[in-house]
Amino acid sequence: MLRQDSQGDVPLFDEDENAASKNRSKIQHPLATFFHLFFRVSAVLVYLLCEIISSSFIACMVTIILLLSCDFWTVKNVTGRLLVGLRWWNQVDENGRSHWVFESRKESSRKVVSSSESRIFWLGLIVCPILWVLFVFSTLFSFKIKWLAVVIMGLVLQWANLYGYVRCKVGAGTNLRNMATNYLGFQLFKQAMIKSQGP
Repeated sequence: MLRQDSQGDVPLFDEDENAASKNRSKIQHPLATFFHLFFRVSAVLVYLLCEIISSSFIACMVTIILLLSCDFWTVKNVTGRLLVGLRWWNQVDENGRSHWVFESRKESSRKVVSSSESRIFWLGLIVCPILWVLFVFSTLFSFKIKWLAVVIMGLVLQWANLYGYVRCKVGAGTNLRNMATNYLGFQLFKQAMIKSQGP
């Protein structure tokens, strides 16, 4: 797994933007922000509406999968770069081995990232996979097996983007399990210290 900073061979980010004149709390990329949420929310709404009122399973399935595919491509290739300065991809070398590449904007240019856009990006990236997990369980428990392929597709595409961007954010070389264990250990230690200092 590789981690790269934005280097000169590919113009990945708008380095030449005048960051000083922009307000960090404003939405700088309204179109990207809109489409980051549009495809995700549309796929969830179409799934809910089709499950309740539609009788055409095939039309619903195709619509949902198209929306999920548009969302996957948009988030992976456009909104991640614009809204938070992160990008990930997979490349295959000459030997046929797959390598994951995680890229982030240089520290000097991170100031162009809007805090509002960042919150919208991460909120959309985290909430939607949780919804698809709930849909998987509801499909299994209600025995609507024909919808299982659709909800699994939604879960896989949403989870892949979430995983890729979390790896970009925390670092490609970091073991996520160790990081979570260390965080939980720190929280338990902090709680124990608070209780020991109490009356």
